Amino acid sequence: MHQQGLSDAPNPCSSGSAPGHIPPSDLGAGIRVVRLRQEPAWACHPKAGYLEGRAPGRPAARGGEKRGRGRGSRAREERRAAVRRPEPRPTPPRPAGEPRSVFPACSPPPSGVHAVAGAPRATMAQHFSLAACDVVGFDLDHTLCCYNLPESARLIYNSFAQFLVKEKGYDKGLLTVTPEDWDFCCKGLALDLEDGNFIKLADNGTVLRASHGTKMLSAEALAEEFGRKEWKHFMPDTGMAFRSGKYYFYDNYFDLPGALLCARVVDSLTKQNNGQKPFDFWKDIVAGIQHNYKMSAFKENCGIYFPEIKRDPGKYLHTCPESVKKWLRQLKNAGKILMLITSSHSDYCRLLCQYILGNDFEDLFDIVITNALKPGFFSHLPSQRPFWTLENDEEREALPFLDKPGWYSQGNAVHLYELLKKMTGKPEPKVVYFGDSMHSDIFPACHYSNWETVLILEELRGDKDGKPEESEPEEKKGKYEGSKAKPLNTSSKKWGSFFIDSVSGLENREDSLVYTWSCKRISAYSTIAIPSIEAIAELPLDYKFTRFSSNNSKTAGYYPNPPLVLSNAGKLTAK
Repeated sequence: MHQQGLSDAPNPCSSGSAPGHIPPSDLGAGIRVVRLRQEPAWACHPKAGYLEGRAPGRPAARGGEKRGRGRGSRAREERRAAVRRPEPRPTPPRPAGEPRSVFPACSPPPSGVHAVAGAPRATMAQHFSLAACDVVGFDLDHTLCCYNLPESARLIYNSFAQFLVKEKGYDKGLLTVTPEDWDFCCKGLALDLEDGNFIKLADNGTVLRASHGTKMLSAEALAEEFGRKEWKHFMPDTGMAFRSGKYYFYDNYFDLPGALLCARVVDSLTKQNNGQKPFDFWKDIVAGIQHNYKMSAFKENCGIYFPEIKRDPGKYLHTCPESVKKWLRQLKNAGKILMLITSSHSDYCRLLCQYILGNDFEDLFDIVITNALKPGFFSHLPSQRPFWTLENDEEREALPFLDKPGWYSQGNAVHLYELLKKMTGKPEPKVVYFGDSMHSDIFPACHYSNWETVLILEELRGDKDGKPEESEPEEKKGKYEGSKAKPLNTSSKKWGSFFIDSVSGLENREDSLVYTWSCKRISAYSTIAIPSIEAIAELPLDYKFTRFSSNNSKTAGYYPNPPLVLSNAGKLTAK
């Protein structure tokens, strides 16, 4: 039962390097992981995945609980036994005519997960409708809960910069950030942890742009450093792992302040050591994550992030519009099972939900799963990630299976799907999951569980501030959100568009436009992509969205409209 990509990389924490940066996703606000094998150190904050790893061979203690030798040994034996004797499960054949994804899976699904966790996905269908779904699941951070990005970005950056300067002795200049500095932040960048280089990838794995720290490489330096070959860490046969001891991929808005901080750290270290490599700052970034986002941080008021959110939530959070609350109740009244699956810990989740949805938010959801440690929630076997009961926001008892709806911690998609079968009375209930992270939400829910996936893509709000085209029928219009703060950078001056970029032509030919690797993954693993839940909240539940599929154009699944940069690009070059 060998898993490639997600867990084979060396543990940055143990090797002297460490994970990258902020938020709640695999960085679930409190991280403890029951794992069969050593994993990279990611995962403490809900959106990043930094701390899901531990020191080699050491299972994490749960909620500060001290475990006796006998119990720990018994748990290890159970995990070893699960490796030696995996439960055999049949894998269903690929549906007839289903094309292989443009981007192969990051790692093969563990035995049984792909077969059990979801019904086969009708990838050739032209349309998608919520009315056809039995279960509707949501991520929390940057999906149901929208942040005031300028304020939350400053808070996240400051929480780590303060730690690096005060606790690790880094340059005090890291504490000062100018408005121009934020232009560096752009989703879709990878950081080479040894070289200190940030790169932007084309769909075929070649490098479109790069920087050393914050200093952009010239076209000549780019050609000399990378040429036209695949980036050294790109894996064409297995896709790209998001977590590795050698690089970190910046995938969401909780991550981006960390990209800027790490780039400025590289600038500082380059100046100090005259450009000597490799760099060894990653372990300090992870230490900062552990300090600010460890499981007990919320309760203990540890670090900067949680105390500040608790002090003034209105500064950092947007309440859900009434249209979204009404839409959630409409789904519930239509007989849909509603789920909340977040890597944030239960106490932080409760604070967010009470603020954005009201004190009765639990009435909206049949199932709430916190500290889900995505993407492992989707990719791991039940023996690796059991569900835990909660008491006063502390994990108490591991469950052999789920027998009823409720509020749980950790867990796995296999046992969840078995419960959904029981609740719906259907052998293959249809599930759709809304999320903002390709790494933690969209790819694993699609690849491992065969769920429909709706990507929350705030870059779609960057093109215009108005509503969809007036020519669109009134009943098909959702509310196109334009009043809230724009993403940090829809199109960075340094990095260009998130969706496409130009590559210099050969033999004096003109530059040609190509898809970025991030853009390709959207059409490969998303059913549709929308700017926000509010954008579809006023649509009828039986509205038929045009979906991403091999039968449709590569921009078909964007609602309400494709990004202007794609619409205006004409026919892009396939590299």
